[in-house]
Amino acid sequence: MKTIKHLFAGLLLLAGAAGAQTWPAQTVRIIVPFTPGTGMDTIARSVAPRLSERLGQPVVVSNVPGASGNIGADQVAKSNSDGYTVLMGANTMLMASQLYKNVPFDPVKDFAPVSMAAWGTLMLVANPKTGIKSLQDLLAQARAKPGSISYGSPGVGTPHHMAMELFKVQTQTFMLHVPYRGSAGYTTDLLSGELNVGFLPVHVAQGFVNSGRLTALAVGSPKRHPVSPNVATFEELGAKGVDVDLWYAFFVPAKTNAAVVQRLNTELAAILKLPEISNALGKAGLLAESSSSAELGNIVNRDYPRWGAVIRRNNIQAE
Repeated sequence: MKTIKHLFAGLLLLAGAAGAQTWPAQTVRIIVPFTPGTGMDTIARSVAPRLSERLGQPVVVSNVPGASGNIGADQVAKSNSDGYTVLMGANTMLMASQLYKNVPFDPVKDFAPVSMAAWGTLMLVANPKTGIKSLQDLLAQARAKPGSISYGSPGVGTPHHMAMELFKVQTQTFMLHVPYRGSAGYTTDLLSGELNVGFLPVHVAQGFVNSGRLTALAVGSPKRHPVSPNVATFEELGAKGVDVDLWYAFFVPAKTNAAVVQRLNTELAAILKLPEISNALGKAGLLAESSSSAELGNIVNRDYPRWGAVIRRNNIQAE
């Protein structure tokens, strides 16, 4: 009986290997669950031509925006597990799936991690009119008069919003959230002083810091960012657990053949090391970086409950 079982298992392995050897035999689609021009879109459109060259098949990018990325992610989750539909995802997927009710997919169980793609860093800044010159100044003011400090974001559930909610939890402070519909109005009011503090992408924030229009308080990455080497991390300043880096990564539907996942991982790792890719992503404020499938899986398993706890504790719901 054991011999039959071993033979059957061996045949399955051979079938899987044969399927992987014939892959790809058709067009590969990368689904970007947000509009053109976003960080995800920049990564996907930078990588796609190179991936097409290496796979010998067309690689097309399709934007499927809606519900903070949930619509596009759900489309990939329900696609065939054949490696021909790839999700350009980000940690926002782990947040959005917990901000909305009745989301029809599980961001942990319904996807197979392929590889990291890039990191994006947020900087906490203050308007100079506040007199807040350091993170300690902000904490002192926030604790002296809870709710007197206002902070903005491009909208409920955006990384800027979630970063500040995590900061509030970790530092046991309360500040008033003012959500906007997009980055333009939010950034304008932060620069004018209508808002006291807020998070901005590091490459955007540093320009305003250099011109004196904003004051840098801290960066949300584990180590200092090359764009802002003089700005300390939260960890350095004593605010533990405020790791709010944005990450971007590639996923395929769960149960995709492991050999196909590994092929994609190998090709993406080679592409993300190319100087032209690093330069293209660098202009968008992103640091190109690949990973193993297991490493990405560990990041997902760490971040999903972390952001879920922040969402539940603060009763945050998508508008």
